[in-house]
Amino acid sequence: MNFAGRIATETDAALLAAMNQKLIRDEGHRNSMSIAELEDRMRTWLVNEYQASIFIVDEETSGYALYKHEPDWTYLRQFFIVPELRRRGFGRAAMRWLIQNQWVNAHRIRLDVLVGNTNGISFWRSVGFQDYFITMEMDILPDDHEGTL
Repeated sequence: MNFAGRIATETDAALLAAMNQKLIRDEGHRNSMSIAELEDRMRTWLVNEYQASIFIVDEETSGYALYKHEPDWTYLRQFFIVPELRRRGFGRAAMRWLIQNQWVNAHRIRLDVLVGNTNGISFWRSVGFQDYFITMEMDILPDDHEGTL
């Protein structure tokens, strides 16, 4: 199988949104945006602060990465490989392609992984990422506002 990557443009927003919807489902994220909302958000990101790369295996779209360059690191916001190509080296190939083509001047890459996404955590550790910090959150219930906490 032949792996390649290409830079996404604003015209790829619908394609990226469809993959983003699958990513949201696969990682167990609670984002409830519609496909139209995801497409609008993706288009806005691509026009403003983010860049995206689309991965291609044997001339078929196989995934994408959405990222932005910060002064001290590159922030990888979204990374997706189609399920049928997972655990076959294509995620690793995609990361290699990004580092060699899009992140040539990057010194550090940061990303967030949901704690329940054990497959994602395993993948990121397998390609060299290490735990750095934990973000914690708490849902505040109506009773909490009345001092019952």
